[in-house]
Amino acid sequence: MKWTDTRDIAIELCEAYPDVDPMKVRFTDLYNWVVALPGFDDDPKRSGEKVLEAIQMAWMDEYSG
Repeated sequence: MKWTDTRDIAIELCEAYPDVDPMKVRFTDLYNWVVALPGFDDDPKRSGEKVLEAIQMAWMDEYSG
């Protein structure tokens, strides 16, 4: 996965952290969790606030909380 695969990342985050409300996750934690996902193979330095926001919004769409 790459940083641009926001939907795939969101699905993986839902599965890895089913009880976590995405809107309560700090970007520093979100960044670390994404980089640690199995199958994530992008340059960690290519992330930024806009990328993390997009991932957070996609995760919110997938969240069933």
